[in-house]
Amino acid sequence: MKVYSVAIMQGLYWVITGVWPFLHLQSFVWVTGPKQDYWLLYTVSVLITVIGAVLLASGIRKTVTAEIKWLGIGGAAGLTTIDVYFALNDVIRNVYLLDAVAEILLILLWLWAGRKGMAKVTV
Repeated sequence: MKVYSVAIMQGLYWVITGVWPFLHLQSFVWVTGPKQDYWLLYTVSVLITVIGAVLLASGIRKTVTAEIKWLGIGGAAGLTTIDVYFALNDVIRNVYLLDAVAEILLILLWLWAGRKGMAKVTV
């Protein structure tokens, strides 16, 4: 496994999940549960989409740097923490635990890939 492959996988996953509320809010809410603050949903969706697009572009161009890798790992770790904590405290639906599993798998893939396929950075 090379880091650019992981960047592509995470990028696709995040772009798809990030744009979902914009494309079909009704199905997103049906799966994830009603929201009190839709502006917050859209804010998070924009951020996930943009970060996903950067990961995807970096993976496709094979320009994954250490910063891109840690953006992917850190973002996935943050979402995992939020998913697990709030699902287990009955704030959000348990379906978010499936996202936590996906995020953990992405972290493990990043770690497994190590530096294989990492872009050479020149200063």
